[in-house]
Amino acid sequence: MIRTAVVGLGWWGQKIVRDLQDSAYVEVSHGIDPDPGGRERAAETGVRTSASFEEALRDPSVDAVVLCTPHRFHAEQIVAAAQAGKHVFCEKPLTTTGAEAASAIEAVEAAGVQLGVGHERRFEPAVVKLKQQCLAGELGTPLVFEGNFSQDKFLALPPDNWRLSAEAAPVGPLSATGIHLVDLAISLFGRPVEVWARLSTLATHFANGDTLTITMGFEHGQTALITAILTTPFAGRVTVLGSQGWVEIRDRNHPELPRGWDVTTVHRGEEPVSAFYPPHPSVRDNIERFARAAAGEDAYPVTLEEMLTNVRAFEAITRSARSGRVEPVR
Repeated sequence: MIRTAVVGLGWWGQKIVRDLQDSAYVEVSHGIDPDPGGRERAAETGVRTSASFEEALRDPSVDAVVLCTPHRFHAEQIVAAAQAGKHVFCEKPLTTTGAEAASAIEAVEAAGVQLGVGHERRFEPAVVKLKQQCLAGELGTPLVFEGNFSQDKFLALPPDNWRLSAEAAPVGPLSATGIHLVDLAISLFGRPVEVWARLSTLATHFANGDTLTITMGFEHGQTALITAILTTPFAGRVTVLGSQGWVEIRDRNHPELPRGWDVTTVHRGEEPVSAFYPPHPSVRDNIERFARAAAGEDAYPVTLEEMLTNVRAFEAITRSARSGRVEPVR
C-alpha cells in the first residue's frame, strides 16, 4: 500500500479518487487543487485536501503523487516530485515536447523513483490479449494498426476551459483521446519515424480543433492510421491487420465507465470468431501496477523509452497539424 496525493481534482482527478477508494495497493491520502470546489468534492470521500502541491511534496507520509493537472505543468511537477523523493504517476500526455519529457525522465532516473503514465488502454484485457497475439505471431506479420477514439464530452465544457485552449492543450483531439492510440501503436510496432496529421475545426468553435486524422510510419515499415474527433458520440475501435489474420476490438463505452469490449478475430481460411470481454477497471489497474512497481514488486509495463517515444510522436504530430507536411519524429 502506498499513500498518494492526487493533484488536480477536476473531472478525471475525481474519477481517480473514486476508483482507488477500495484499492488494495493505493491509498489516496491527499487531494490537491487550488479550486475550492474540487477540494470540497474530494473531501466528501474522506480525503485530506489542500491548495498546495508543495505541501504534499513536503509531507513525509506521501509516497507518490498522481498528476491530473493541465499538460503545461507536467514537466516541472514531475521534476519537483522526483526531487522530493516521490514516485510520480502522470496523466497523458506526459509532456508536450520531447525536451520536457527527457528532462522529466532524467529527474526520475536520478531520484530512483517510479514513473507511470495514464495510458489505461494498455490495461484493457482485449488489448492485452491482442498484444500477446501479435508477439506470438498468431496474425502473421503485423502490417497496419487502425484506431478511432472519438467522444463528445467536451461539448459541455465552457469555452474558456483549458482543455479547449490551443495553448494549454495543443491539437485538442490528440491530447484528449488520440494520444492513447499513438501509445498502443508504439507498444505494438516500436518507434515511429514520420507522421502526417490533418487537424480541422468543422463542427464546433474549439480553438484547438475538433477533428484529427493521423498517419504514422514506423521504422520497420508498418503504418498506423488514427482518427480522433471531439464532436462525434463515443466511438472506440482498434484493429490490427496482419499477413495471416486480423483482430478488431470495439469499445462499448468510454473508459470512464467501461462496459466491455466486442472482439472479432479472423485467421486465413477460418470463420470469424467473436468474443465479449467484460468490463475491467483499467484506470485503476494502471495505477495499481504503478504502485506495485514503486514498491518493487513488479516491473511497470510502459517503459521510459516508450514514454519518451510517445511524447516525441506527440510533438511531431503537433508540428504536422500546423505545417500540413509530413514531419519526422525526432
